Amino acid sequence: MPNGAQILIDGLVGAGVRVCFANPGTSEMHFVAALDDVPQLRPVLCLFEGVATGAADGYGRMTGHPACTLLHLGPGLAGGLANLHNARRAATPLVNVVGDHALRHKRLDAPLESDIEALARTVSGWTRRTYHAAELAGDVADAVAAAAGPPGGIATLVVPADVSWTRADGPTAAARPPVARRGLVSVDAVTGAADALRSGGRTALLLGGEAARGAGLTSAARVAAATGAKLLCETFPARLERGAGRPVVERLAYLASGAQRQLAGVRHLVLAGAASPVSFFAYPGQDSALVPEGCAVHTLAAGAEDVTAALEGLAEVVSPGASPVRAEALRPALPTGELTAESAAAVIGALLPEGAVVVDEANTSGIWLPGATAGSPPHDVLTLTGGAMGQGLPLSVGAAVACPGRPVLALVGDGASMYTPQALWTQARESLDVTTVVFDNRSYAILNLELRAVGAAPRGPRAHPLLDLSGPSLDFVALARGMGVPAERAATAEEFGAALKRGLSEPGPFVIDCVVPALG
Repeated sequence: MPNGAQILIDGLVGAGVRVCFANPGTSEMHFVAALDDVPQLRPVLCLFEGVATGAADGYGRMTGHPACTLLHLGPGLAGGLANLHNARRAATPLVNVVGDHALRHKRLDAPLESDIEALARTVSGWTRRTYHAAELAGDVADAVAAAAGPPGGIATLVVPADVSWTRADGPTAAARPPVARRGLVSVDAVTGAADALRSGGRTALLLGGEAARGAGLTSAARVAAATGAKLLCETFPARLERGAGRPVVERLAYLASGAQRQLAGVRHLVLAGAASPVSFFAYPGQDSALVPEGCAVHTLAAGAEDVTAALEGLAEVVSPGASPVRAEALRPALPTGELTAESAAAVIGALLPEGAVVVDEANTSGIWLPGATAGSPPHDVLTLTGGAMGQGLPLSVGAAVACPGRPVLALVGDGASMYTPQALWTQARESLDVTTVVFDNRSYAILNLELRAVGAAPRGPRAHPLLDLSGPSLDFVALARGMGVPAERAATAEEFGAALKRGLSEPGPFVIDCVVPALG
């Protein structure tokens, strides 16, 4: 008769989960031991919980199916919360398995005792605690179904240690609940959007979620071509398909002033899988809502609704026979001389391979990347959906595990990379094909911009060190090599081009310390 841990793993595999990103502790040892009996579940060790949760996010974004994490008690879950926040914003399907103290031990208030469910509810759409081994099969099936249901989300299952080690005296398998299907939008939603787009005024179509790729993106581009609507997507889409031959879509600017310029004069804004746009932060004297005054907002599809089918229907109404505007195949020339964020973007655009998965946490150093890569071969971009730093390196781990035949290019700022550098060790251990570019500007450059944007007083000798990373300087080559990843430093455009060619052509992980001046 199997114990709870064996039932748990069998249930995960039976529900289609194939990868577990793990940072286990004592309460999860029976789960670890049971892995040898179920080869269908691949365990991937992560040295920090934020790497495990971020990797599960990357995996889910690229496959559309949930991976699971294995986390240790409340503090372990807390360590992964920042990237679970990003995953929640990305609507990524993801299952957390959180071990807890044995039920009889909890009343003793041992040092690691905490309210796991309270932590889980901050990021989870579904949370449950299992009290008996015989209940595990059903609980696991429900967790996976909840995570996989539209639009995708986080399910957290808390499993006490004694539930894992106890042998079941009841069912050891459960019927897999049907995963809910996306709902169809109403006819009124489609006709309302069509009427708005054909109103004669300036219009825009803002895409999010699944609308930023595949048939949804193509249909949206057809609509834009036929109606003249400006085609935009969220500032930080979970996954955006772009490059030569793919429909052209412009990302909404991060800075409120830029987004306001993009939307200036728009009289009708149609939302397809996206929320009405707001600024990331509040700024003195500025409205946080980015919709222009007098602009009517129309929701075509939202939440669990089928945005792809809605856009296909809308295209049939307003643009039968119309062709989308597609990006031309056009690469920048390889630059020479000074290495800046702009010249680095040109190098990336010139060398980006077809089918690459680009993980973008370059922040201020990434301003020129969209333009430089617009005509590069087709590729996917994964972005910082929730704004919680430290996502880039873990996301690249999950993307590489999900897509072993595709090159992964992680573009990260130097400050952001230091939140989760442990991901490099997992890249090395799993021999993942990830090339990481660290934009080394020795500054929290984004915070320097925000300092001015919020109208704070000019920084002085006490404020300056909080936004500066130059004393002592970070040695990313030494850091990467210490994690088992080969690395090089590039200080000129030629050096960066040569290093990127090497990183993209050789199997396994590679890090480039790309030394650039800070923006501004």
